[in-house]
Amino acid sequence: MVDVLDNKRAATRFRILVEIAERQPAVSQGEIADEVGVTSQAVSEYIRDLVADDYVEKEGRSRYRVTNEGVDWLFQAAGDVRRFADHVTEDILGAMSEDAAIATAPLEAGDPVSLTLENGLLHASPGTVGPATGVATTHADEGEDVGVTSFEGVIDLEPGTVTVWQVPPVRAGGSGSASLETIAAGCEANDLVLATGIEAIVALRQANIEPATTFAVGNVAADAAERGLEVAVVATTDAVGRVTDVLRDSDVTYEVLEG
Repeated sequence: MVDVLDNKRAATRFRILVEIAERQPAVSQGEIADEVGVTSQAVSEYIRDLVADDYVEKEGRSRYRVTNEGVDWLFQAAGDVRRFADHVTEDILGAMSEDAAIATAPLEAGDPVSLTLENGLLHASPGTVGPATGVATTHADEGEDVGVTSFEGVIDLEPGTVTVWQVPPVRAGGSGSASLETIAAGCEANDLVLATGIEAIVALRQANIEPATTFAVGNVAADAAERGLEVAVVATTDAVGRVTDVLRDSDVTYEVLEG
């Protein structure tokens, strides 16, 4: 079980620290008590414990701030909660639901299928060879979508990585200051190329590369990497942080390089 979900006290401690982080530095213990569903006295006791553990520092009367140690703990705890939620929705509830896959051969409803990920997309093949299996719920010919349920096992998948290539903003030379050869060579070996920022999009087009998308690039890159794809993101320097924030929150391996 995730630590912050082990018991009510751990969960309350997590929620109170989140409320402090959201409201700092002026913190109303009464408002936190109403939000969390405990008494103001209980909030005061929790805050004293958080101060003692160096997760919160007191700056004055009703003024508190989450420390760097507290922020690190919140990141870790939030990541644990997210992974547990993913386990529930994907591994447990997912096995009880119906999903769509691409049929690699003709299938009939009730056929056992083996499941694989190819280019980030779920494929269903006749038979039960492989670590992940299911049962077809609809008829499909090769290349058509087929319903699949009764999932068992885990698809053997090595997560992909993301390489972010920086392009200077227009005030610093823009696409004209980027090394198109370097960017083109860096993108060539990847399964998916994305771009964000006008300068980055222009640089890619000058290199005769059309990005798959220029919107919600951080989310698309994280999702693709989690499905095993190698991803190149070309981003204007000003937009790099918005991409890497999403990748970091999603626990995706990435590196940032100069383009």
